[in-house]
Formats: sequence, structure tokens, C-alpha cells
Amino acid sequence: MDKQALGTFLRSRRERLRPQDVELPSGPRRRTPGLRREEVAVLAHISTEYYVRLEQGRAPRPSGEVLAGIAAALRLTDAESDHLHLLAGTAPNRTGLHRRDVRPSILTLLERLPLTAAFVTSAAFEVLAWNDLAAALMEDFGELAPRDRNLARRAFLGPARGDAPLYGVSDASQFRQHVVMQLRSAVARYPADPVVTGLVDELREASPDFARLWERHDVQAAPTLTKTFRHPVIGEVTVDCDALALTDRDQHLVVYSAPPGSPAAEALALLDVLGPEYARTSGPR
Repeated sequence: MDKQALGTFLRSRRERLRPQDVELPSGPRRRTPGLRREEVAVLAHISTEYYVRLEQGRAPRPSGEVLAGIAAALRLTDAESDHLHLLAGTAPNRTGLHRRDVRPSILTLLERLPLTAAFVTSAAFEVLAWNDLAAALMEDFGELAPRDRNLARRAFLGPARGDAPLYGVSDASQFRQHVVMQLRSAVARYPADPVVTGLVDELREASPDFARLWERHDVQAAPTLTKTFRHPVIGEVTVDCDALALTDRDQHLVVYSAPPGSPAAEALALLDVLGPEYARTSGPR
């Protein structure tokens, strides 16, 4: 625990807030910027004396619960909360929800990628956004209810319709292992998010395969560099697979591409012409 650095950091975060930022009355003119120490203590549900000692570098190590209360009172971001716990020498105790809103710039990028299937997933494997080529290669996610756009649910419980369980991919087993490892990490980051914890509970109860993998407690997976789809219209197509972390929202941009002039590139070009209406079918709908 770095007591002095912790105190300095708390003071800097307190001084940047105004009473109206935390729904408190501003009252008479203040001599110093920011919230008063006693206001932070009330918001964090701790004693004013203890909070003052924390800022002065005189308090013993606070618990994870106390730090979570202070982080909420000071409106800390996830990165700031992690830094707070690092200074205090404790593991972060998250209480937030995973994000599902995709940056507008990423939505624009999806549409501008030439002959590339791309989509964005959340920390809970929800497909949040996609381009037409991704819909043609995999399925038209726009025709599905949001619940059925979850790749983890599809991997272990099957598709909403009766077609290939996981788009006929060659690495279905490895993908299932990857899902379990990523969800274990997501539960650690979002222990109070009912969507994340509910998904894990659902899969553990409904899928013996998921329950078996979950009990292994694996946390590191090998990266997937290529993936082969068995598509009902164009047959097998092997694509390069890249998953780019969008760290500010804990999301991933997944990109399927192929070298120019390769058979896979020609197959993607054909799918691009046919469009999403040919996704996972033998003809237009």
C-alpha cells in the first residue's frame, strides 16, 4: 500500500468534482474547489475521520468494499478504480455493467472495410454490430432477437434455427474453450452484472460441455489465426481471423479477411455480391 500516493490521488479526484456532479446542493460559496471530505465520506458510507486519515496517508489499508464505495462516491472510471485498488494494494471490486453501445467511428469502420466480414462483440459475446458480409458469411443477425445474437449461447445451446450449430466452423471445440475462458474473466470484471452472471448460470445448467470446461478453471487460450466456414452456398472458405480489443468499452472487433487473389477472397467477393439474404440458406429468402 502506497499511503501517500493513495492520499494524493483521492484528493485530486475529490477536488475535480462539483456538488452538482454528485447531486448535492452547492450551498454557500466554497473557499476551495471540489467536494468537502465529509461529503465524500457520506457518499461512500464511511466515517469522515477515516476518510480524512486516508487522504492524509495515516489510515490502515482499506477493504475492497470501502474502496468500491469511495470509487462510486468519486465517480471514478474503471481505469481510475483499478488504479485506486493498485495504490491500496487490493484487488478491484467491480459493481458496474458491461457496455453494449458501440462507438460511432467503429460502426462507420464496419461499413468501410472492403471485402471483409466484421462484427463487434460485447464482454458477454453478444453481437452488437456487424456489416453485410458478416451477415452473409454467418447469419443475418438483424433477423434475430437480441438474445439469439449471443455467440456463447449459440456455441453451447445451438442456433435459433435448425442450421449448423456454429456456422460450420472448423474450430468449434477451440471456440467453446475460448468462450469459457473469456466468460470466466468477464464474471471477475462484472460480478454484479446480471446479464454476465445469468449467462454463465444458464450455460452451466443447460450445457454439460460448458459445465465441464468451466470446472477446469482455465484462463489462457491460444489465439485463433485462421477459421474455416462451411457455407451452404459457397462451400468451404478459410479466412484470416483477427480480434481487435476495443479497450475503452471492453468489446472486440472481429475481422475475417483473405489475401487478395486467393480462393477465399473470391468466395468473399461472391458473398458480398449475393448479400445477407443468402446467409445460411441455399437461395434468397
